[in-house]
Amino acid sequence: MVGVNHRTAAVAVRERLAYADTEIVPTLGRIREQLPALAETALISTCNRVELIGLANAAAPPEPDEITRFLATDRRIEPGRLTNLLYRFAGRDAIRHLFRVGASLDSMVVGEPQILGQLKLAYAQAVTAETAGAVLHHAFHRAFAVGKQVRKATLIGYGAVSVSSAAVSLAAKIFDTLADKTVMLMGAGKIAELAARNLKRAGVQSLIITSRTFDHAVALARELGGTAVPYESYKPYLKLADVVIASLAVSEPVLSAAECEAIVRERRYRPMFLIDLGVPRNLDERINALENVYLYDIDDLGAVAARSLEDREREAVKAAAIVEVEADSFMRWLGGLELVPAIKEIRSSIEQLREDELERNQGWLAALAPDDRARIEALTRGLVNKLLHRVLSTLREGGAPNQLYAAEVARRLFCDDLGARENALRQDLNDVLNEGQDEDSADDRDNDEEF
Repeated sequence: MVGVNHRTAAVAVRERLAYADTEIVPTLGRIREQLPALAETALISTCNRVELIGLANAAAPPEPDEITRFLATDRRIEPGRLTNLLYRFAGRDAIRHLFRVGASLDSMVVGEPQILGQLKLAYAQAVTAETAGAVLHHAFHRAFAVGKQVRKATLIGYGAVSVSSAAVSLAAKIFDTLADKTVMLMGAGKIAELAARNLKRAGVQSLIITSRTFDHAVALARELGGTAVPYESYKPYLKLADVVIASLAVSEPVLSAAECEAIVRERRYRPMFLIDLGVPRNLDERINALENVYLYDIDDLGAVAARSLEDREREAVKAAAIVEVEADSFMRWLGGLELVPAIKEIRSSIEQLREDELERNQGWLAALAPDDRARIEALTRGLVNKLLHRVLSTLREGGAPNQLYAAEVARRLFCDDLGARENALRQDLNDVLNEGQDEDSADDRDNDEEF
């Protein structure tokens, strides 16, 4: 896991690294071509984080700076600017971080629910790009399950202050009342919609909505009792807006300081409150220097929202404990993958021994009554199962080095002609992984109920 988040990099850096949804799949394709040291990859890009998670190729793992160079080159940033901002996790630390993200423990607003949907999107994009294999499949679906478990077992989301509600809180400090204020919503996505709903609850009566997809603006305006205006002609309406919430997916600011200054003059310098929820940012940061104009970006709102963290620290501790247990469970699963061929081979060899012995004694067994033959069949199968249980339990109990050593000893005891079975064992491994994927699909269906 290599990336940045709101703790390690300011929004000015995150917006340079951020990927639009339409860019993710092509980028994963470039990673596959340019970083063959990664056998599986997924890319998580939200307002608060850009992270690349991958499965290293065991034969030739990536160099420490290889991923940094890729990200810097791909986003046209000097690699040196990222050196002290990127964090790197490997092994259990990487899966623990992914689970913390899914549990909303690493969010700007601890307990917010949107991150699970964002993780599901990142996973779906990796599947589309064909860069997610068995390990990332299991990792992401366990992250979804951990997020769901944390919400059921703790109160971490109770009373959480979202970025959207923080925006309303700040607006209320700027104005004595919001009831007589006009709000313009630029963008009709999920975060902007939440902000609009919070403003309506705070008493806002006049709401103007614009979006590059006009149908979305019309639908939201109809639902909230607002007015939709075409994106191509929204700027004249800005002079009416006391509060502007910008949440557009753009690569550069859509409103400059000079344009905003002209609008403020038309408003006769009545206070204007602008909330920039975009990454990359929608509004020119120099706007904040204008008289009677108050501009807040996503990092500013995060600082406000974080003040409610103290109320949820106890629940966060419980959630962190769940993450630790699940991380250990995942690492046992991951370590067990190396045992799968040995387990299948030992099981097959012992069963073959049983069948060979029955075949060798077929002469006198054939003379027995059917019920007696069935009893002998059950007896021998029971002995095999008891023997297998002891062998396989011993294999699974040890740490990774001990497991592999014990597996090799068991192979030498019970198996022969190992080379001849190699291709069959590879197929067996695929079968076991596919079975695990089927189980995770059931978990995923449960997760869909959550978001």
